[in-house]
Formats: sequence, C-alpha cells, structure tokens
Amino acid sequence: MIPTHPRLRLWIDLGEALVVAADTGARRLRLALRPKRKGSYKTRRPGYDTPMWNVCATLLRAELKVRGTKVRLARYLGIPRQRLHDFLRGRSRQPDAELLLRMLHWMSEKRAGRDLSL
Repeated sequence: MIPTHPRLRLWIDLGEALVVAADTGARRLRLALRPKRKGSYKTRRPGYDTPMWNVCATLLRAELKVRGTKVRLARYLGIPRQRLHDFLRGRSRQPDAELLLRMLHWMSEKRAGRDLSL
C-alpha cells in the first residue's frame, strides 16, 4: 500500500466503493440486456403484458374467498391445489386454454347459483 495523506484516504476509499458499485451495475445491466431464450416457442409469464389474465385471476380470487372453495375448484379442474395457487396467487404460471375455459365456466356457473364443484 502506498503511503497517503490521512485526508486523502477517505477519497480513495470512496473511489474504490464507486468502482465496485459501477462494476456491479454493469454486471446487472449485462444480465438484463442479454438475449432472451432463442426459438419461436416462448412461455408467456403472468405480468404487465398479460392484462386479460390479470383481470381473470382477480375475478377468480374474489370467488375463492369462502373457505374450501379453492380445494373444490382444484378438484373440479383435476389439478393440485398448489398449482391453482401458482396460477392465481403466485403469478408464476399461466393455465393452458382448456383449463382457463373450465375456470371461466366454473365462475359463470357459480355466479348463476350452480356450483359445479360440489
């Protein structure tokens, strides 16, 4: 280590901290800008670019407030309860078209007073 004046030591330490922060920022930027998965098939994830699914999930969550309703819906759909949680709460997955249509059918029948999952 080169001997430095005590008043300059603070500025040298601050400069080193800025170098580390810049390196970390550059690394994160490189990860964010890297090319996405190649190929024509890309799995769509729930988020800001799926507004229709977001509305549908919100409506389904409102129907599932009564205790035991989520379990009955999962049984009706033939999927594990945890998978239904991933669809509606976890927002980590999206159902396929058939499952979504069955969810919408269940919701419309439930609002009409006929619960298909009983």
